[in-house]
Formats: sequence, C-alpha cells, structure tokens
Amino acid sequence: MRAGPRRQHLLPPQDNRAAMGYQRQDPVIPPQRDLDDRETLVSEHEHKEKTCQSAALFNVVNSIIGSGIIDFSLILLIKGGALSGTDTYQSLVNKTFGFPGYILLSVLQFLYPFIAMISYNIIAGDTLSKVFQRIPGVDPENVFIGRHFIIGLSTVTFTLPLSLYRNIAKLGKVSLISTGLTTLILGIVMARAISLGPHIPKTEDAWVFAKPNAIQAVGVMSFAFICHHNSFLVYSSLEEPTVAKWSRLIHMSIVISVFICIFFATCGYLTFTGFTQGDLFENYCRNDDLVTFGRFCYGVTVILTYPMECFVTREVIANVFFGGNLSSVFHIVVTVMVITVATLVSLLIDCLGIVLELNQYKERK
Repeated sequence: MRAGPRRQHLLPPQDNRAAMGYQRQDPVIPPQRDLDDRETLVSEHEHKEKTCQSAALFNVVNSIIGSGIIDFSLILLIKGGALSGTDTYQSLVNKTFGFPGYILLSVLQFLYPFIAMISYNIIAGDTLSKVFQRIPGVDPENVFIGRHFIIGLSTVTFTLPLSLYRNIAKLGKVSLISTGLTTLILGIVMARAISLGPHIPKTEDAWVFAKPNAIQAVGVMSFAFICHHNSFLVYSSLEEPTVAKWSRLIHMSIVISVFICIFFATCGYLTFTGFTQGDLFENYCRNDDLVTFGRFCYGVTVILTYPMECFVTREVIANVFFGGNLSSVFHIVVTVMVITVATLVSLLIDCLGIVLELNQYKERK
C-alpha cells in the first residue's frame, strides 16, 4: 500500500501558549510519517515513564467499570488530537472552539471527576461500614467502623498515596487489581442468581421494557457513560502511542466492560426482577456472608478507581494555572488540596443521590 503524503502539524507560537497558560511549554508532536495510524501525541521524554498496552487496557477498564461504559467517541477524540497537534482534552477543545470553549471544557472537566471523587468516598464509606458491622463482637455504633472514619482512613492510606503519582502508568497494576475484584463480585452475583433467584417471586410487570419513569434514569446513565476526561492521560502513558494501538485498546476495553456490565445487570435483575434496587447490594440480606465479602471487594474497587479521577482534576488545574507543568512541590500541594476538599465535602454529605443529581444538573447545563 502506498504511504500517504507527509504532513507537518503547525503548533501555536511558543510565546502565545505561555501567555494563555493552558498548553504545555514544549512542542508535543513531531513531524509525522502518516496521518492515519502513526500519530504520536506526546514527545519521547526519557524521564517520562511509559506503560505497556495491557497496563493501559486495565487503566481504561478500571475507569469504565468505575463510571460506566464508553463508546467509539474515545477513538475520535484521540484522532482529533492527532489531527490538531494537541495532547490534552483542553487544548483540543481550544483548537476547535477557541478560548471560550476551552474555559467551558476546563470547568466541566474539573467538576465531573471532582464530583466523582466525592461520590466514590461516600460509596466506599457506606459500603465498608456495613461490611465491618458484620465482624463478630464489633459494636455497630463503634466510631472506628463509621463512614467518617473509613473515608478518612482510606484517604490517608490509599487514595492520597496513589494520587500522588505523577504518571498514570503507575496505576496499571492498581487497575488490574480493581478489575480482578470486579470480576470476583460478578461471580458472587451470578452465584446468588442461581441459589437465591428461584426462591424470590417474580413481579407481574417484570419484563416490561420501559416504564414512564424510565426518563429519570437518563441522567444516571449519562453520568455512567462518560469516561473521556482521562483518555489523553491513558493514551500518553502508552509506549509508542498511535491511533491504531489506541483503537485496539479501546475495542478490547469496551468488550470487557460491556461483558461485565451486562452480566451484572442481567444476573441482578433475574434475581429480584421488579424488586431490584438502584444499589444491587441493598437487595441482599445483611447476614449473607458471601455478599458481605462482595461488598468489601466493591468498596476496595471504588477506592482504587478514585486516583484516576484525581489525575484529571490535577491536570486541569495544571493546564489552566501552571502552563501544563507542575513542579514537585506544587504537584504535592495541588493533589493534597483537591483531595482534602473532596474528602471534607464527602464527610459533610451522607446522601449519594444529592451528589449524583448535582452532576446530572451540570451535564444538562
């Protein structure tokens, strides 16, 4: 096959980028040999750690499972970055829609993962507190198994240290663990569908495809289907990143995520039909030890997904206020500040619905 013509991406002048303060200081895209599948969005810095495709795959799957299912627009997003010579979501939108679009996207790109961080804290605190209450001899009113203590402890011991990494490639093994735990939870739900499902009476309208209140689920679904905000971070962590490699990775990630989500939904609904609650674990008895173990795995999975969102919020701040680069000191300061605020908010709010409704309202706007 004959190679296409060589093209050179033109980058904005260095002084203009520095003045606007929302793009990196170094040229990010070298001259390309092909425009279809060989575009590289990041320069090859020796000090920047890269990751293999499998680790990036688990990063994407972890992000998907943490928030929902994504679609092929992720591939288009990276292709757009390659065509425009940009290496961040913000700079791509700035190139396409100008400075107003850049500001709007920056606000939304910060708020979405930041609110997700708050919701993950609430979920982890509520879920793990129920798990620890099942420990024999433990007083349910013990402060050390309360949601506030669990949120604070998980923040100090897990989410903060993991979020302090400078490169998202470091989260590859963490995402692998999270994906493995998710698969284990799926096995528990499937086992209970077999053992418990036949003993629960089915509701009369169990198989009605859509009811009048189905529209209310659109906001939750839109929240769950968004995962684009960290795509450039994961892409840049690939060794020799290309659009073709990214496309294969996304296809594999989507297949794995769709498989897990479909089996979760199917097994859960087949078990409880019309009695199924929004939080599937709320349908099971509190004294079910197998499900309790599933709750524990779910809480850990949420904690391990948290750093993915923190990476995005920090990148937005770095691009807007620091020209895309954070020194070691500011990297730590920004990370600690973001996590501290998210933790304080999650400690003050004990209703997950309020947080999700806020994110849905933001998306409608």
